[in-house]
Amino acid sequence: QLQACGGGLVQAGGSLRLSCTESKRAFSNNAVGWFRQAPGKEREFVAAISWNGGITNYADSVKGRFTISRDNAKNTVYLQMNSLKSEDTAVYYCAANRFAVPKSDSRSYIYWGQGTLVTVSS
Repeated sequence: QLQACGGGLVQAGGSLRLSCTESKRAFSNNAVGWFRQAPGKEREFVAAISWNGGITNYADSVKGRFTISRDNAKNTVYLQMNSLKSEDTAVYYCAANRFAVPKSDSRSYIYWGQGTLVTVSS
């Protein structure tokens, strides 16, 4: 079961690091992605990483500010978020893909975790 944590309240321009862990199965063979859903909006892709960390994808809105990484020895994927903006406010979800390469399409993700709330105050 995936578990996302690390959310909280931060001022605009600040940073947060989210973590996604899997407690019951190794996901070292799966790509992992982060998605977010803001109030009143649809869920959107944020970033994804391949099984070995060699390939990453980012939404245009977060490129240059967010960095996704993983430590398969710890069964954990991270999302480092810098230069946060008010429009980054959302519930952030991590998910494991059925494939080893990163995808932005949420339909290819088979395991989803509980979200963690990120609130950026302006």
